[in-house]
Amino acid sequence: MNAKELHDKTPDQLRDELVSLKKEAFNLRFQQATGQMENTARMKTVRRNVARVKTVLNQKAAQAAAE
Repeated sequence: MNAKELHDKTPDQLRDELVSLKKEAFNLRFQQATGQMENTARMKTVRRNVARVKTVLNQKAAQAAAE
């Protein structure tokens, strides 16, 4: 997922994406705690994707407030 794809989405779609990413991060934390995690790099990518979605949401909110 890149920022260009996120800019094309509506704020509602971004919020849904954020919820699903947070659920995935939660599940990955449990897998890590129980020693079942196979792809440890997935944690990093999920965290970064959450940050990207939040950044785009904040940009859209700031843009809407400026108009």
